[in-house]
Amino acid sequence: MNTANSMNTANVSKVKKPASFYSSFINKNVPSKLTIGIFCALSLSACQPNDSTSDGADANVNEQAEVESGENQAVVPERMETIETLAGVPMQQLASFDPQEIKQGGDTGISISSAESYSKPSSNLTASRKGSFFIGNAFFKQPWVIAPASTDSRDGLGALFNVAACQSCHVKDGRGHAPMNADDDADSLLIRLAMPATTDEQRQQLRDSLIEKVVHPMYGGQLQDRGIQGVPAEARISVQWTDKPVTFADGYVETLRAPTFNLTQPGYGKLDDELMVSPRVALPMIGLGLLEQIPDEAIKNQAMKSKGDISGKFNWVMDPQTGKNALGRFGWKAGQTKLITQNQSAFNEDMGLTSNIRPNESCMPTQTACLNATTGADEQGNGKPPVEVNDDVAKFVEFYTRNLAVPNRRDADDELVLAGKKRFYDIGCQSCHTPRYQLPKTDDDRLEQHGQVIYPYTDLLIHDMGDDLADRTIAGKLPPKEAQVEFLANSYEWRTPALWGVGLAQIVDPQATFLHDGRARTLMEAVLWHGGESEKQQKEVLKLDKQGRAELNAFLKSL
Repeated sequence: MNTANSMNTANVSKVKKPASFYSSFINKNVPSKLTIGIFCALSLSACQPNDSTSDGADANVNEQAEVESGENQAVVPERMETIETLAGVPMQQLASFDPQEIKQGGDTGISISSAESYSKPSSNLTASRKGSFFIGNAFFKQPWVIAPASTDSRDGLGALFNVAACQSCHVKDGRGHAPMNADDDADSLLIRLAMPATTDEQRQQLRDSLIEKVVHPMYGGQLQDRGIQGVPAEARISVQWTDKPVTFADGYVETLRAPTFNLTQPGYGKLDDELMVSPRVALPMIGLGLLEQIPDEAIKNQAMKSKGDISGKFNWVMDPQTGKNALGRFGWKAGQTKLITQNQSAFNEDMGLTSNIRPNESCMPTQTACLNATTGADEQGNGKPPVEVNDDVAKFVEFYTRNLAVPNRRDADDELVLAGKKRFYDIGCQSCHTPRYQLPKTDDDRLEQHGQVIYPYTDLLIHDMGDDLADRTIAGKLPPKEAQVEFLANSYEWRTPALWGVGLAQIVDPQATFLHDGRARTLMEAVLWHGGESEKQQKEVLKLDKQGRAELNAFLKSL
């Protein structure tokens, strides 16, 4: 396998610049009042595991924790060098019109700007491989049914579940949305749960990533708001919205909306006041196979070299397939290592389906009706336990989710778009939304992803997003920052989302919303919610006039 180190060594000679270059670039291009990307979550956070944890846990804690004080720069030189090394091109090329960037997903990309923009196979997928894609698509779209049923390959739904089909959350393979009002169903939003650690053993297990979280004894680690006949649902999810007007310097008012999530009608006893609840809308499915192909070292190196006000850390998680610790990269808190585990965890927790990676029903020991419900599990042979999602189905779904194409950019050379791109880079948004990667060729069958040059705009690290975006307890309080809720991630930390395709999100589904809990209805709302260490930069964004807002929005819409 070609590692990030070998790839980067080849590129450093092309892009490495002396320190004077960075000072010159910053002085010429970065207004002093706009210093740090407000698209990033910017808080320095908990230590990474040391070398003794696993072969892959090689981040230097002290190096990651360094802060360069007194510098008023959008992107510190070390971070600029890392971005350039990963991209293989100078920062000037990234910040200006780059014809290659039109194809954000490299040769996998498609030129479709419609409601089907997220649902097409990679354009370099050969005819002989498309069959696997469309079989996987069928299992992704079609609803599973309660067992026993004549539809033997798709029975076993529940007994507790959130939705009956993957497509119910990922509408047209896109992002979800929060309930519109108190009566709306939470079809494309779920609630993750975690309890604070109360024993030294639990705290040590969390520090070592031996467990994902401390689960609730009656409700587990995810709330299932539906149950089959005879099995009570765990609770009902409702949300109330409160307007929060924000005024720009020129008098323009952007009205944000703040959510308050409630869990009503609990089916298995009282919900403890200290229970931490985390609303999560479904993420878009495009380009996941390309993100999976980014080498671990490329992600880790960004954590170690994220200095200055902008920092981040990688999540270090237990891989349920191997039983070993590995780098997390998927999900809102980067709690999943790869697509196969992400998919089978979703089958299990969202739909109540078992698989060889997740062979146990999603029932807690006290939920006897759930445990006693009829399953759709079929014998697998070879000593494997009976499961509802067999290995063949799992592989088809994995192939499908790996090969959903990233739509090409629109209007990338438009004057307004390029002005917005310059603002994006001048502000320093690329500090977290890493623009470009050169993917290696690896010894596997991921042929479509091999060697692609991609523009996902993410570092795949988790960052502190501030109090406003932090999850709350059932009692509505902010949890302590030392309380881990998903391996190393706390309630304040979120993975930097990829921005490719974001401009088509509401073309694919007009109800699609942004940020982890779906509170942002527009991209500008998402920008204005960023807080924590970026609060002073958020205030600078509020100084943008109508033209500045139009430019930034045009760039984001072009992605």
